[in-house]
Amino acid sequence: MAGGPVSFHSGQVPPKKDENAATSEQTAQMEQAYAQMRRKMRMEMMDKSIKHKIMVLSGKGGVGKSTVSAGLALTLARRGMSVGIMDIDITGPNIPKMMGLEDAELHVEEGQIFPAIGPEGIKVISMAFLIEDPDKPVIWRGPIKLGAIQQFIGDVAWGNLDALIIDFPPGTSDEPLTVSQNLPGIDGVVIVTTPQEVALLDSRKSINFAKTVSLPVIGVVENMSGYSLSGTAPPGSPITINGPGGKNVEVNSNSEGRWEAVLDVFKSGGGEVAARDLEVPFLGRIPFDPGVVRGGDDGVHRIVADPDGVTAKSFVGVVDNIMEIVESTDRTPVNIR
Repeated sequence: MAGGPVSFHSGQVPPKKDENAATSEQTAQMEQAYAQMRRKMRMEMMDKSIKHKIMVLSGKGGVGKSTVSAGLALTLARRGMSVGIMDIDITGPNIPKMMGLEDAELHVEEGQIFPAIGPEGIKVISMAFLIEDPDKPVIWRGPIKLGAIQQFIGDVAWGNLDALIIDFPPGTSDEPLTVSQNLPGIDGVVIVTTPQEVALLDSRKSINFAKTVSLPVIGVVENMSGYSLSGTAPPGSPITINGPGGKNVEVNSNSEGRWEAVLDVFKSGGGEVAARDLEVPFLGRIPFDPGVVRGGDDGVHRIVADPDGVTAKSFVGVVDNIMEIVESTDRTPVNIR
């Protein structure tokens, strides 16, 4: 009868409940299990569709890890390689700003997230794309972080890539461990440090973390290694520069009147010493370049703004060393379970 609740008179038998019908809770559990199964299958497919997977770690903040991650990706892409960046820093994602993608919007289709496309065709995924208010802190406990990272790995349509650069927050806790356990075929870890002792202490922890979980250490990059100055003067002129700690740096202009000097603002060579002491490769030095700071704020990486400059050339040397290591025939990518 239309229009009101159905009642049953005495003697009538109410219709039997279908015991085989799934409750809404059971349906939700089945859908969740199906989504997890699809995600796991996609993770396994990434082993074949992405040739090289490189984790970029630092023991402490402020060493320029995200800048190095972006620089590695851009240098690889400028060689004609297809490259992606996965920004795993949940609480402080910076890659989109550095790549000029702050206003990018992600496209979702059939349960898969399509990355934003940055300079040189680099595919970028980051928590920054999912935060409505960039000034609002992300306060998540470990299990929620883990779920987000698993989605970044399994629900993103990366397609076929020559290299995936994975940028982590500082430290050696949940994020790198979660990725190493969920992403198959990782080539290894690049450790970023600055030359001063306090940074080196923390970078040693990152190296030992990688060894503890059986991740190969590709090598150490010493960032902000020396502040490069240049200028002109009459040919053959002596130049005196007041350096850090009151130490003078003496140089002479060449026959064309040009001179160059490097000031060790944060000391130098510490990264190479740490690499040697811990028996891992030293990949090279990236200079302290004010243009990197401006580029990070403007969304134009120094390599894009000055592709023939000293910073771009330094990244070429570092990438040469990385690729020689990861493409060596005696290396086997790691699967951790």
